[in-house]
Amino acid sequence: MPPDSAEHRRLTIHETRAVDWKHWGPYLAERAWGTVREDYSPQGDAWGSFPHDHARSRAYRWNEDGLGGISNRFQNVCLGVALWNGKDPILKERLYGLTGPEGNHGEDVKEYYFYLDNTPTHSYMKMLYKYPQVEYPYAKLAETNRKQGRDKPEVELIDLLGDAFKTGRYFDVFIEYAKADAEDVLCRITVENRGPEAAPIHVLPQLWFRNTWSWGHDSTRPNLRAVGNLAIESEHRHLGKRWWYASERTTPGAAPATPATPFPTAKSAAGRMSTPGSLPAPRLMFTDNDTNRHRVYGLKNTLPYVKDAFHEAVCRGKLESLNPARKGTKAAAHFQTIVPAGGSYVIEVRYAPQPIEYPFDDFDEVFAARKRDADEFYAAVIPADLDDDRRLVERQAYAGLLWSKQFYHYSVELWLDGDPIGERPEEMRAHMRNAQWRQMYCLDIISMPDKWEYPWFAAWDLAFHCLPFAHIDPQFSKRQLMLMLREWYMHPNGQLPAYEWNFSDVNPPVHAWACWRVYKIARNVTGEADTRWLEEVFQKLLLNFTWWVNRKDRDGANVFEGGFLGLDNIGVFDRSSARPGNGYIEQADGTAWMGMFCLNMLAIALELARTRPAYESIATKFLEHFIYIANAINAPIEEHGLWDAEDGFFYDKLHMPTGGTQPLKVRSLVGLIPLFAVETLEPDLLEMLPNFRRRMEWFIKYRPKLTASVASLTEPGENGRLLLTIVDRYKLERILPRMFDATQFLSDYGLRSMSHHMAAEPFKFDDNGRELLVAYEPGESTSDMFGGNSNWRGPIWFPVNYLMVEALEKYHHYFGDSLKVEAPRYSGNWVALDGAANELSHRLCNIFLRTPEADGGKRPVFGDCPLMQTDPHWRDYIPFYEYFHGDNGRGLGASHQTGWTALVARLLSFKE
Repeated sequence: MPPDSAEHRRLTIHETRAVDWKHWGPYLAERAWGTVREDYSPQGDAWGSFPHDHARSRAYRWNEDGLGGISNRFQNVCLGVALWNGKDPILKERLYGLTGPEGNHGEDVKEYYFYLDNTPTHSYMKMLYKYPQVEYPYAKLAETNRKQGRDKPEVELIDLLGDAFKTGRYFDVFIEYAKADAEDVLCRITVENRGPEAAPIHVLPQLWFRNTWSWGHDSTRPNLRAVGNLAIESEHRHLGKRWWYASERTTPGAAPATPATPFPTAKSAAGRMSTPGSLPAPRLMFTDNDTNRHRVYGLKNTLPYVKDAFHEAVCRGKLESLNPARKGTKAAAHFQTIVPAGGSYVIEVRYAPQPIEYPFDDFDEVFAARKRDADEFYAAVIPADLDDDRRLVERQAYAGLLWSKQFYHYSVELWLDGDPIGERPEEMRAHMRNAQWRQMYCLDIISMPDKWEYPWFAAWDLAFHCLPFAHIDPQFSKRQLMLMLREWYMHPNGQLPAYEWNFSDVNPPVHAWACWRVYKIARNVTGEADTRWLEEVFQKLLLNFTWWVNRKDRDGANVFEGGFLGLDNIGVFDRSSARPGNGYIEQADGTAWMGMFCLNMLAIALELARTRPAYESIATKFLEHFIYIANAINAPIEEHGLWDAEDGFFYDKLHMPTGGTQPLKVRSLVGLIPLFAVETLEPDLLEMLPNFRRRMEWFIKYRPKLTASVASLTEPGENGRLLLTIVDRYKLERILPRMFDATQFLSDYGLRSMSHHMAAEPFKFDDNGRELLVAYEPGESTSDMFGGNSNWRGPIWFPVNYLMVEALEKYHHYFGDSLKVEAPRYSGNWVALDGAANELSHRLCNIFLRTPEADGGKRPVFGDCPLMQTDPHWRDYIPFYEYFHGDNGRGLGASHQTGWTALVARLLSFKE
């Protein structure tokens, strides 16, 4: 039986469409500037055309951003928080970071924030932002990182403000949301002073409309107007009228501020308002969410009240920037106080579909109920036998996954051609990035890799997100996978869009794997097999499979290219661009991914054939295609294959125009990915599907040379299972020792993406007298390939490690205890392959888990930062990075890539 918590019941009600519990959620981006969508420059300079310095003054075309914000599903209206410490030149209303050209290792957010809790319907959400009490070093962060070479680590905020953080001169700003019902949203902002002295703080809860009126399509403006000192009526053609209320509440130790007069339509509960003091009374401020043309372009403003008015009013005292009529399309309540050392200050906000006479009376009750619901939900999801630290890591992983949903709006055709009003693209745009994707029209809530560094979807990232999502919200997971297959996302030729910077780039074809895994997880969670959904995605996946076969198998020899394939700089040169001498690469990983794709489609077809006999014949097609691929990749590399018998490893192979070939002997994940192409066939399934079994037996009998590469297809293993795999037992026994060797691939925290031995023995390639070099790099990249913002030359990446855990478990299903590996190598610890999978899983989890106190009680993800390792206000807030240092497990890359790194939740909890 599926769980029956209050949150599970909300999910059920939502799925019946009786109540839209997900109408409001954390759908506001953390960065909308510097994106491809907002780039209308002639040369496609996304970072330069809309920099952070414009963000406070310039209206966005496609979506909004904010700090700790939420919006409705179509982002008609947004709620967020702005802060000011009295020292910064601007309000802190969005997170700051470096652009790709500014950072010595690419773009990077330079803030400290943590997602602490969230539920699938967003009935309860909580995050933390750490706001310095000293001036934020905007210019210095950019300047110091720009001066750093790629061989140096990034300069972080804590490097420049170390004394402030060490002495607690910062505010912990907790932002919580709770829903009284699906449309009644409560927000509580708690500011806690961690410092030794009292410090001033300004808190501005904000309410604004996304600008849909400035582009020449519909000039109708929504409206916000004051109906009391701290009450606003909002009206939008899609949402109707709604009411927004704000209040400060007295907490022990907080300095008092002058109260606002009671709302005409509401009054504060007894004892909730502060007593009179010397600070100015809270007040409402209004302006319009329109561009300050004078500041951005040096042109005359057509409107008197513009987007950056609150910055001008609060930070520079220019009250004339505010609309005295107390109306507009953007509003905020301005609260300020002095928070004593160790004290706190609380602001409460409510946004409701009807006026409420006592808007804050039930705050404590609603928040307490939603917190209980969240606890009850995760008690049903997370196994009770996990210790407290594992439960903490897993729950925060789910929180980050849920907080990273985002409203994503992008019409490629409209972006290419331009709006009737506003910035008109240059003609050359029609021949620039994404020009072949005019069918794409996005207006959806999508799981993002990272809402600051990657505030746009990435197809192969999304596939991994959907596995942990399937445990907490199976329907959302299935819809996300289907979305990428819909006709307004998938190209008419069958290609899936990669990511916003270049939809035509090629990601690994993991979508079929994700669909198959999510189907099984959802079946376990709900008790129901959704074969209708599985059949629907299968039909769309056929189109994608055909695209791969037609576009990436140059000679029709079942050895595939692919180019980028998500591995950025793992190769000696950019695999997506021209090769030396205009040659081309046959890729071990591209071929292996296609083998895996075949097996995933085979598994889905066989599942469907249980109730739909027509799928037996198409299952045969994928069986045969896989055998051809396995036969091709396993041929000797000096002939037409990619297996190097002397090294016992798979390599890419460069084909030169002259007809010669050269193996690219980079000892990397490229040579391990063939292990992912593995599937077992259960004997009872073959009994159920006699037509498939008969065709398989015919192929084995009459194509013996081909089936020799998958010999286990004829030799029953554990419990009579058959095995389909690229890597047979002989090759496994050559590859696995190297994989579990600590001097090569095995780290204390998972598998490195490149063998450690390549630090001393780098691969060298002579490109017409120019030596190209690939060496092991455990941390930040020293290569500027793909912008230099990620590194696959040594660090640990969660998604491929997770796939290896799964692969080892599948091999064990066939081999049982008959095949063992020494893990780690030279340790004397021989284990079956399920034990090897467990060993790898534990190492991945240990990135986030605190070591025993006797060993220092440290979390490797924090590296050697004493503050984060020991301070009670830091040590239990977990960042889920994009990838991890190959030697010490320190977090690297995007600091909130909880999407695929949320796979740690599955490793902590679930065995199948």
